[in-house]
Amino acid sequence: MDQRYERVLIETDRHRITGRLNLPREGYRSRLTDYLNSAERAFLALTDVEITPLDGGTPESRPFLALSVRHVVMVVPEDTEEPGD
Repeated sequence: MDQRYERVLIETDRHRITGRLNLPREGYRSRLTDYLNSAERAFLALTDVEITPLDGGTPESRPFLALSVRHVVMVVPEDTEEPGD
């Protein structure tokens, strides 16, 4: 299945998180909203992640983060990337 990466900004109650989300290029669950609303999805797997505490703490970079969907308050797409970008 062809994949595409979408850079997203996610806010939780305590953090602002930016990272790359791997989505199908076409078809079922290819739109960000469909992917997020999937009933079987409990976690979002993000790569190239920047985590910034909303209380003004020090930002952290991580190569991977599994984020529980139940903690997500807001998701905004930043841009679309091709694999390997």
